Amino acid sequence: MNKEVKEWIIAIAIAVVSIVIIINFVGKSYTVRGDSMYPTLKDGERVIVNIAGVKFGSIHKGNVIVFHHDKKDDYVKRVIGTPGDHIQYKKDQLYVNGKKVKEPYLDYNEKHKQIDYITDKSWDSKEINNGEAKIPKDKLLVLGDNREISKDSRSFGLIDRDQVVGKVSLRYWPFKEWKYNFNPST
Repeated sequence: MNKEVKEWIIAIAIAVVSIVIIINFVGKSYTVRGDSMYPTLKDGERVIVNIAGVKFGSIHKGNVIVFHHDKKDDYVKRVIGTPGDHIQYKKDQLYVNGKKVKEPYLDYNEKHKQIDYITDKSWDSKEINNGEAKIPKDKLLVLGDNREISKDSRSFGLIDRDQVVGKVSLRYWPFKEWKYNFNPST
């Protein structure tokens, strides 16, 4: 075997090992299904999910995450409530621990709504959390940005932190919609 062939074999082996490490420990590619996060993320867009962040406990309010809904389906939603929070929705306004929260990612849908928002109906984390106002340890309350159609904690309840795959870090497809950092610090 000549030197050039050996170099190619080594380069390919290093590339394969690097890809396996990245896929298993750093980030995974996901395709967005449905319009529950519209316009933040649209049906068919492809994103990179940072799976390393979950292992180090860095999930915060405002993060866009992917989580295992069940054994075959993964969902993408925004974290609204973390352990210890009391969440309320009154007249289209989010309150976390009694304080109004701005949700600029909802602006587009509020301006273009064709029907009454589901969020017009007041609700409280007590209704989602079996009568307890505060979100328990290792649980998260998640909502879609397109609140009119999103199937989220309002329908299936709180999620376990163990269900979280990771945080959406990058939209890479379509290329003209490239965006980095879906996770504002709070």
